[in-house]
Amino acid sequence: MNTDFRKRYLNYAELTAVLESWASAYPDITRLKSIGKTAEGRDLWLLIIGSQPDETGPAVWIDGNMHAAELCGSSVALAIAEDIINLHATGSVPQGMSAPVCEALRDVQFYVLPRISPDGAEVMLRESRFVRSNLRDDRPDESRSYWRNEDIDGDGRVLAMRVEDATGEFVESAEVSDLLLPRNVDDEGPFYKVYPEGMIENFDGRNIPTPHFLGDKPTDLNRNFPWSWTPEHDQIGAGLFPGSEPESRAVIEFTSAHPNIFAWLNLHTFGGVGIRPLGDKPDSKMDQEDLAIYRQVGHWLESATGYPMVSGFEEFTYEPEKPIHGDLTDYAYHQRGCIAYVVELWDLFAQAGIEIKRPFINNYMDLRREDIEAIARWDQQYNHGRAFVGWRAFEHPQLGAVEIGGVDSAVGLWNPSFEKLAEICDQHSAAFLRVAALAPRAQFASVTTEDLSDDLTRIQFVVENRGYLPTSVLSSARKLTWNEAPYLELDCTGCAIVEGAAQMTLGHLDGWGRGLGTGLDLPHLPWGRGSTGTAQNSVVVRGNGTVTATIKSCRIGSIRRTVTV
Repeated sequence: MNTDFRKRYLNYAELTAVLESWASAYPDITRLKSIGKTAEGRDLWLLIIGSQPDETGPAVWIDGNMHAAELCGSSVALAIAEDIINLHATGSVPQGMSAPVCEALRDVQFYVLPRISPDGAEVMLRESRFVRSNLRDDRPDESRSYWRNEDIDGDGRVLAMRVEDATGEFVESAEVSDLLLPRNVDDEGPFYKVYPEGMIENFDGRNIPTPHFLGDKPTDLNRNFPWSWTPEHDQIGAGLFPGSEPESRAVIEFTSAHPNIFAWLNLHTFGGVGIRPLGDKPDSKMDQEDLAIYRQVGHWLESATGYPMVSGFEEFTYEPEKPIHGDLTDYAYHQRGCIAYVVELWDLFAQAGIEIKRPFINNYMDLRREDIEAIARWDQQYNHGRAFVGWRAFEHPQLGAVEIGGVDSAVGLWNPSFEKLAEICDQHSAAFLRVAALAPRAQFASVTTEDLSDDLTRIQFVVENRGYLPTSVLSSARKLTWNEAPYLELDCTGCAIVEGAAQMTLGHLDGWGRGLGTGLDLPHLPWGRGSTGTAQNSVVVRGNGTVTATIKSCRIGSIRRTVTV
C-alpha cells in the first residue's frame, strides 16, 4: 500500500491517487465519492470503509486539513483509513488492538475526509503561503487596505519581511542567529517591524496596515458551522452565514443525512492536545454521563500519545469566558449527537522541551523569549533547519529596502518534521480506533418459535445491545428529535400476524460502558444496571412461511434475522 503520506505531505493529485488506488484495489470494502467541490473545482473526497460499505450502520467520521496550513491531519486521516483497510482485507491487527476491539471495528463504518480545504492546502504545499482555510474572498468592502501574501522575490516561498524601525516590536536574538524575538525594555536594537511577504492592497503610500492571519482570505471554516454561529462583527472568520462556504456546506449536508455517525475526530495542528466539548460552558454545566465518556476517550488519547484532553471552554478560549462560535465539534456534538473532539496534532512545545502550561491555551499565548529560542534550537537539531530561514535584502515596490526570510512554517512549526510523521500517524490511529470500538452493537440475542396449534406459531424476539455505547450514543443526544429509538419491523411471507404488530418499538438500549469517574465501579458496591440493554417482543402468526425481522433505527441501521414457521 502507498505509505508516502507517513513520510511527507501529499499534494491534491497525490492524495487523490492514494484514495483512488484503495477504492480500486478493495472494491468489496471501500467506496470513494465526492461530497462537493471547492471554489477552484477540486473534489472533496470521502472514503467509506466497511464490511458492507453500501449499508448503513454505526459509523465514525474523521476529517483533516480543515485549516490549509495544517497538513498533518490529512496524513493521520489516511493512516487510520489504511489501518482499517488492512484489518478488513488481510486481517492485519491495527496498532496492537486486542481481538475484542478488532471484532467491534469490523462492524463499524469509517467515513474519512482527509482534506477539507484542498484549495488552500495546495497553496501551502506549493509555496508555504499561509491560508487559513479556502481562497475565497467575497467581502464587499473593497476599499480596505490589507496585506496580500505572495512570493514577491520569486524564490518559491512566501515568508516574512523585516524593516529596521526605531518603533519596531522585534529584536534579534543574541543566542540564535537571525532569530527575531519580542522586544523588551533592556534591548538596545536594532529594532524591526515584521510583515508578511507580499503587497499592500489599496496602499496610500503612507499608512501600513497591521497584518492579520485572515487578512487576505477572510473565512475560517471552523467558524462557519451552524451551532452558535454569530456574524463577523462578533466572531472573526465566521463567513457570510452558516455553511456559506462550499467545504463546510458539503460536510453539513452529508453528515446531516447520516445520523449513524456516533464519533467524530476533527484533526488540526499544532500543540499536542485534545479539545472536547463544552465550548461555551464549564464542565459543571455538561451532561455528566457525556463527561464520563469523554474522560475515557481522553485517557486513551493520553495513553497513546501523551496529549491531555481538555475542555474547550475551560482551557481553550482565547479570551476568558468568550467562547468560539460556529466551530465544527460543537456542531457535531450538539446537533449530530456525536462523541466529537479536536486533536491538535504535533506536540511542538513538548518536543522543544518547553514546560507545558495550564490552561492549555497559555502555551500559545504566553511563549517567552527563551521558549522561542528553544523551538529554533530544536529546528536546527532535529528538523534540519527547515523552519527558520536567514534574511536577505530585497527592494520592495512599495516599502523600499526590506529583508525577506524569517520563518517557513510548513514543516516543523505548523506540522511535524517528516521524521516524526509516521510515529504521529501510528499513535493517533491507536488512540482513535479504541473510540471507534465503542459503537452500539444491537443484535438478536435469540429468536425462538413455539407451536400453539396446527397453524399458529408464537415467535419470541430478544434484542440486545452488546456495545459500549447506548443506541442513543450520548445521554445529551436523547433530546435530539431525529435520534430515533430502535424498533422491530416484521415482514411475513406465506403467513400473517394475528397477535402483535408488524412494527414494535424497542426503545433505546443501554450499552455496557459507563465512562470513567462515575463512582459506579467501587469494589464495595459492584453493581451494574438491570436489563436496560435488552428488549423482548413476541408475535403470533398463522400459516406456514417465513418471517423476516429487522432491528431498525436511523442511528444503528438495520440488522435482519429470518425465521421459518
